[in-house]
Parts: sequence; C-alpha cells; structure tokens
Amino acid sequence: MQLMSYVVTFLAGVLLTVQVGLNSTLGRAVGNVRFAILMNFLVGSVGLLIYFAAAGGGLPTRSGLAAAPAWAWFGGLLGACYVAVATLAGPRIGAAALLALTVLGQLLASLLVDQFGWLGFPLQPISLTKLAGAALLLGGVGLIVR
Repeated sequence: MQLMSYVVTFLAGVLLTVQVGLNSTLGRAVGNVRFAILMNFLVGSVGLLIYFAAAGGGLPTRSGLAAAPAWAWFGGLLGACYVAVATLAGPRIGAAALLALTVLGQLLASLLVDQFGWLGFPLQPISLTKLAGAALLLGGVGLIVR
C-alpha cells in the first residue's frame, strides 16, 4: 500500500509542473496572470465540490468546525500563495528551477516540522542521513539553477 502512496505522490509532483504551465498559458492568452490564478482556484473548487459530493463524506458538525484551531484554516491561503508565486515565477526561471527550489523549501521545512512534531505530524528526529539527503538535494538544486 505504501508503494501506491509513493506513486500517487510522484504523480502529484508531475501535475504541479503541468499546473504551472497551464496557468501561465492561460494568463498569457487572456492577458492577465492574476485572472489565471483566480481561475485555477475556481475550477479547482468546482472539481473538489464534485469530488466531495461523489465521495459522500457528509458535512462536519458545528462542534467539529469549532474544534479546529484558528491557524488550521489558512491552508488554502498558503496554497493560493504557492500557485500565485509559481504562476508568476515559473515562466521567468523555468519549470526545473521552480520545482527544484520548491522541493528544497518543502524538504527543509518538513525536516523542522518532523523534528519538533509541529502541525500534528509525529516526531521524527533529524538524523545525519536526512541531513546528507538535504545536502545532496541542495547540491542538485544548485546544479539546476546555475
């Protein structure tokens, strides 16, 4: 089952590259990149509404909504920031540099999140092996962006 999670996660990374290209193309075609970013979320929201309705999980209770910490509601805003930055920066720096820098940022942040168990993740201490992996990734990013 873990192999399937790895494959799906890999495919999500492939789709991120395609998403940046689609958004950039739409922005150039309509002459307004901010409109393309907005459409990204509107079309995505429609898709998620269809998925939500088809999956049939039901709506959360009022007490469930109230139990969520205030900071937990900002995930969508962070996603919007990523899409906006990727759509604006991608055409300037290229897909490889964009995704290499994105992955490096994700890896460094995730090492801290795991080390301290932030955001509900289990504690996973930083090890020398993980630091070596991060250093190798940093070297790879350096080769890609040069």
